[in-house]
Amino acid sequence: MADAPALVAAVNASLPELRRWMHWAQAPLTLEGAQANLHAAAERFETRENLRYHVWNAQGTELLGSSGYHALDWRVPKGEIGYWIATAHTGQGYAREVAQALTELALGPLGFGRLEIRCDPDNTRSARIPQALGYTLDARFVNDDVRADDPAQRRDTLVFSRLGGAVMVEG
Repeated sequence: MADAPALVAAVNASLPELRRWMHWAQAPLTLEGAQANLHAAAERFETRENLRYHVWNAQGTELLGSSGYHALDWRVPKGEIGYWIATAHTGQGYAREVAQALTELALGPLGFGRLEIRCDPDNTRSARIPQALGYTLDARFVNDDVRADDPAQRRDTLVFSRLGGAVMVEG
């Protein structure tokens, strides 16, 4: 909950850019909205439904963005990495750095069998990250979603993946 003011500042300062790509970023975030969002995120973290992390500068004084594991299926296990970086800090490698760290954790100690990164094909900056980290482009889902900033328009989704080692079998 202590992150709420920093989250409000980072999201609201980045709304013009985030609106195009993120369904959740269509209106300014309020302190109350951030607190509710963080409470729900903490509950989903506890139940291992979603594992969300905040990205801070090295001094721990400024929230740079957020990332984490989404769409988790612990039976496989598999998940999807999502990320956003505040506009003032884009282009500095933070999204790639956090995606690399989460990839290494997922395919290493967490033992994921599959890890995905999904993005809009028009979001070329985001699409460069999985390519740089050795992900394979598995598919382009045509008309898979609606545009975040214009739900009347459909959009495609690129699906990149990296595979882990062991297969878990229940006996």
